[in-house]
Amino acid sequence: MKSEQSEVDISVVASKERIRLITEGKLPWELCQQMMRLEEKDEDRFLKYMEVLQERVPWKEKILCRMTEKLYVVRKDDGSRIVKCICGQEYGDYRINWKLSCRIRVRRSKEEWREVMSMEEVIPNPNLVESREYYCPGCFTRQGVEVVPVGYPAIFEILPDIDLVYRMHDKPLEDESPDWFQDKTADLTSKWAKEV
Repeated sequence: MKSEQSEVDISVVASKERIRLITEGKLPWELCQQMMRLEEKDEDRFLKYMEVLQERVPWKEKILCRMTEKLYVVRKDDGSRIVKCICGQEYGDYRINWKLSCRIRVRRSKEEWREVMSMEEVIPNPNLVESREYYCPGCFTRQGVEVVPVGYPAIFEILPDIDLVYRMHDKPLEDESPDWFQDKTADLTSKWAKEV
């Protein structure tokens, strides 16, 4: 007797249209679960996902990876790989923490914390921590928030090994290089220190 799973048509269950609906938050939960529970995974899901994302943005640069809801790593015509907002704002080399290209709102005092927290007992000690809100300089979308010790450097949350991901999907990038998978944030901050 065949299992119910073996009768599922992967091309339908994991279709590009379903991936688009997931991306838009419109696919019913039961169908999301059906995709997650497939015994055999569709090998081209990542590539279909990249196509769906590409169709949603107003610019032509190729999306290599999604970083956040509104930020992407794209390949420019000159071969560089940069972080780009859906609004078109370019943040620079993806190997440099994108937060350093943002407008930043820092909350340090109890009064500033009260603007976003209503319960006094959950407001942290402003002598110990601060809240940083990172906004796109182009569209002013809030791209991230972190609560860190005062003076702590901006957290570089993700540096994807994009070359490895594409190689795993048998689609190696023509500019593949170990140089791409390096944190270059210190290069920028060192440059700033020399300018002071």
